[in-house]
Amino acid sequence: MAYLNFAEPAAALAPALPRHDPVPAKQQPSLSALEWSVVALARRDRLSSLRQPSRVAKAFAAVFGGNNDNRLADPRLEALRRVSVHAWYHSFAIPEYEVESFYEAGFSPEQLELLLTSISRGRSERRRKAYA
Repeated sequence: MAYLNFAEPAAALAPALPRHDPVPAKQQPSLSALEWSVVALARRDRLSSLRQPSRVAKAFAAVFGGNNDNRLADPRLEALRRVSVHAWYHSFAIPEYEVESFYEAGFSPEQLELLLTSISRGRSERRRKAYA
């Protein structure tokens, strides 16, 4: 009876075989806690908050107090707020220029999908509570 040592030929072939580095697992898209708070605050903003305040609006705010300007100082968070306001009011119908500025701010399409899905759930929950 013959004995075959299978370990040695495999060891001899091992350097010839191509080595593949493990493929990193695809990360789930996410937003930071600060970004989610911007989304939550955008729920209360009006569509008019997306426009520049006029001179008259600024004058009224100066005379009677108040602040018409809801814009955020950080351009990345402002792009997120603008997309979120549109999503709260119009669901998936977001103007193309807003989506482009969202991507230019450093967000990914996966993050936009996550955001829209979350807001859509919030909208349907709010509607369900209104009819209950």
